[in-house]
Amino acid sequence: MTKTAKGPAGPSFDDFLREEGILEEVTARAIKRVVARQLNALMTDQHISKAEMARRMQTSRAQLDRLLDPQNDSVTLGTLSKAAQAVGRRLHVELI
Repeated sequence: MTKTAKGPAGPSFDDFLREEGILEEVTARAIKRVVARQLNALMTDQHISKAEMARRMQTSRAQLDRLLDPQNDSVTLGTLSKAAQAVGRRLHVELI
């Protein structure tokens, strides 16, 4: 999007998604994909296998696979928090 001296040239992508009624859904999926990629990267960097990650989270491999699947957006804050702790991080959630 280019800006003119008076402001944006047109509506934003968020405006488009809002008009289509899918802004929240698209945003939630994007966040989940980012979190899944971050967890995968941290596991790789720390040489943590899926079996070890599941053990640290006190969960099953199937549950971990769902968490790491960027397409699966059914995940709880509790699960995200356990995953963050398992790789030595904290989960930070805020409303903006």
